[in-house]
Amino acid sequence: MGVVSGLVLFAVVWFMSLFIVLPIRLETQGDVGERVEGTHAGSPSSSFSMKRKLRLATLVAVPIWLAIAAVIVWGDISVRDIDMFGRMGPRE
Repeated sequence: MGVVSGLVLFAVVWFMSLFIVLPIRLETQGDVGERVEGTHAGSPSSSFSMKRKLRLATLVAVPIWLAIAAVIVWGDISVRDIDMFGRMGPRE
């Protein structure tokens, strides 16, 4: 795996973990009962910290990325191993 491939893989894993982390422990304005005029009731309240969410997403993404990158670099598991329908044929 090259450097660019590693960065792209990390970006994909990081954004997936960010979208999973975002709604965790989210308090909306409707939940708190203090709705600001002109906003939706599902908008985050003032206690929302994007910096904390970004840090948590990074802490989740790094070990997942390391595991995936290790499997790719190690090379023992390939696309042929997960080919359930036998479309790729035997190894040469």
